[in-house]
Order: sequence, then structure tokens, then C-alpha cells
Amino acid sequence: MPKELLRRYLPSAAMVRGNRALRPVRHWLARPDIWHLNRRSVAGAAFVGLFCAFLPIPLQMLVAAALAIIFHVNLPISVALVWVTNPLTIGPMFYFSYRLGAWLLGRTEALQSFQLDLDWLIANLSQLAYPLVFGSLVCGWVAGVTGFIVVRVAWRAHVLRRWQERRERRRLKKAAARLAAQLEASVTPDQQG
Repeated sequence: MPKELLRRYLPSAAMVRGNRALRPVRHWLARPDIWHLNRRSVAGAAFVGLFCAFLPIPLQMLVAAALAIIFHVNLPISVALVWVTNPLTIGPMFYFSYRLGAWLLGRTEALQSFQLDLDWLIANLSQLAYPLVFGSLVCGWVAGVTGFIVVRVAWRAHVLRRWQERRERRRLKKAAARLAAQLEASVTPDQQG
């Protein structure tokens, strides 16, 4: 993962700490480990952010921020990945989570009708809550582990590619130096004049 690209789009530590609204938690934001961009920190942030994206609760970003601080992973990436859950994706994600939870729990009774109002939700909360929470935790865990592995593998592949490019540049530089030395040696003194 190119650090320069991530740094371009992520807020800096000084910018976040300078925010007046975050003054009460400024001492937690002063920890340098939550701002590092390394393989461990970014992979952990991917896990935290994607796991929290599937939590069926409001203020998922606060949970992601707290977990990022507790587990010493990159805070901005953890909070940004929570936005996988947005107004366009929240419905399909939580419906899938509910269906998965109901299937894993062996609940064959499905809701016969669906209405988008608070009264219906309160009346059916007992049927919805447990499968939704269980399915969300499973989906969050799978998404988090997948994100963690993808970041680790992609970061490692990027580092290996950079090493190979550096090795190839050094090899070409040595070959060019050898060729230049051979050309100098092959030039006779009368050809020089």
C-alpha cells in the first residue's frame, strides 16, 4: 500500500487534535501509534472498521474510534471504513445479516410482511433482534478478517514488488558500469587520439 496515497487522503494527527469538538479526548488522540501507517496498523484498522460497519447500532464511528485507540491501530482508516455502511448499503447489508443470522440459528419462521414504520418494528423486534445481531456479528467478523488478510497480502506484495524493482535497478546499474568499463578497455590509445 503506498503510504503517500493514504497520507494524501487521511487527515493528519495535528488537524484532528486541533478540532475543538475533540478537546475532551485530545490526550487519547496524542498517542502516535494510532496515526502510524504500517502493515500491522492498517490491517488492524481494516478489521476494526469493517467489523464496526456491520454493527446494527447508531454511532458506529465512535465504536470504531474507541476500538482503534484500544487496539493501537490507525484511527482515520478505522473510522473511514465504517462508511461501508451508508444510506445506500445499510438496507441490503442488514437484511443479509438478518437472513444469515436466522439461517444460522435455524429460525425457519420468516416475517410474513414488512412495513417501514416504528410501530411494526417495535411489534416485531423480538423476532428481528437476535438473528440480526447474530448475523451482523458473523458478517462483521468475516468482513473484518477478510479486510485484514487482504491488506496484509496487498501490503506484502507491494513491498516485494518494490524490492524487486530496486534489485533490478541495481542490477542494470552494475551491468551498465561493466559495459562502460569494457568499452573503455577496448578503446586503444591510437583510437583515443
